[in-house]
Amino acid sequence: MHVTVDIKGEGTHEFDLEEVADGTDGRPTYAALLRAVDLSPHEVSVLVDGRPVPEDQPVESEHVTVLRLIKGGCVD
Repeated sequence: MHVTVDIKGEGTHEFDLEEVADGTDGRPTYAALLRAVDLSPHEVSVLVDGRPVPEDQPVESEHVTVLRLIKGGCVD
């Protein structure tokens, strides 16, 4: 299956799932897609059809949206 990863504000990446590292059951996970675009699950949210998906879930969609999380706080 061919997957498009849209990193909001940064562009898109195209992957054939056969090229992405396999998940635990032999199918690539969303975390494997994140590794392929050099991102950590700790710094982003993965969305499919506008809804968050766990990064350990096998990829089942041809279009994935990635949103970077913003951390902030007060500087003393």
